[in-house]
Amino acid sequence: MLLRVRGPSGIEADTPLADFLSLVAEKTGVAVESLDILAGFPPKSLDLQNSAATTVGALGIQTGDSLTVRQIAGSTAAAPPATLSTAATAEGAGTAAAVAGSAHFNSQELTSPIGGAGGGAFTVAGLSEDEQLARAIAASLGEDIGPLASTSAPPPPAATATAAPQHHLAPSATKNSAGPATLSSLATTPKGQPIFEPLPDGTAIVRRIVADDNSCLFSAVGYVAKGGRGAASSLRSIVAQAVLADPFEWNEAVLGKDPTEYAAWITDSRRWGGAIELSILSKHLKKEIAAFDIQTERVDIYGQGEGYAERVMLVYDGLHYDALAVAAGVGTAESRDVVSMAITSAKLEVVMSGAARLVAKAHKSRQFTDTANFTLRCGVCKIGLKGEKEAVMHAQSTGHQNFTEY
Repeated sequence: MLLRVRGPSGIEADTPLADFLSLVAEKTGVAVESLDILAGFPPKSLDLQNSAATTVGALGIQTGDSLTVRQIAGSTAAAPPATLSTAATAEGAGTAAAVAGSAHFNSQELTSPIGGAGGGAFTVAGLSEDEQLARAIAASLGEDIGPLASTSAPPPPAATATAAPQHHLAPSATKNSAGPATLSSLATTPKGQPIFEPLPDGTAIVRRIVADDNSCLFSAVGYVAKGGRGAASSLRSIVAQAVLADPFEWNEAVLGKDPTEYAAWITDSRRWGGAIELSILSKHLKKEIAAFDIQTERVDIYGQGEGYAERVMLVYDGLHYDALAVAAGVGTAESRDVVSMAITSAKLEVVMSGAARLVAKAHKSRQFTDTANFTLRCGVCKIGLKGEKEAVMHAQSTGHQNFTEY
């Protein structure tokens, strides 16, 4: 049984960093030296090794922040994760650490209260902050952003943003022409062109591009799990059904909204998928899903340790998911792709290493979007802005919707 407990007290800002890390290690079962803690929105790793911070407050995280705890690849857990997880909200200038242990996943997802920092709270016309920013930037670049939804209905509550190589800005799981536009113009991923990384036996890792239409996560999963890009709608329905079928596991604390509301929200083709969706789809498909993040060069494996027989792969560039497969050779047709690998296959390690090289090359050539740090200029008042957060705040306070990158 997995419980989440949220108490009235929290962690003081002056709590020694070492004490805080020990608490996180105790609650998650991940040794202190193996902790990778992500904060903010999009979630970014805190520099725990080189930081001069001696207290929690000095880390730069804020009250209401969501923290995600991951175990550094190749490290060992301190102890089996606790079945009772806790969420503590910081007081004063402190922080929020929602500490959740899970025996089933390689990472422990930590969630904050609805509307907390990084939660992607909904704003005008029912758009989340990240979607609103996407519209603003896309509009400045001349892209078709489609009509805004009616503002007569109250906006739905926000979905808590959880890390995945995902949804950094909210994994741009893809956008369709009728929905909010994406920030895809700021990424350097080639449009529609597969990217190959040769393997020693003559085959190659290939990045198969999927549509940028709000459903890229689902389309990418569909490609590697079902052999095609047309399964987004059915996969969204599978997620919705899983949430409704187990409202105890997928409760409001995890989802950021009532399960019924979340189920309706995720079936909307304009909404992005993320870590929650990858977790559910891994379980439904009974496959491990290895999600590579170009910016961090990290891989998160959903469903690892569950005894599944096969593994599939995705890649995320900070805004968008694509599928990874094993091509018969460089330049070969999709019809010859191998989209999943047996966990027991002697080639699995070679395939994962090849995927890591492809990701490393993409990272080196900056084929990712750092949505927290890119610089923008408002086309209306010419003010300079840094990152998604400042742009969203400016758009909300002024109504300006014309941004350019500089």
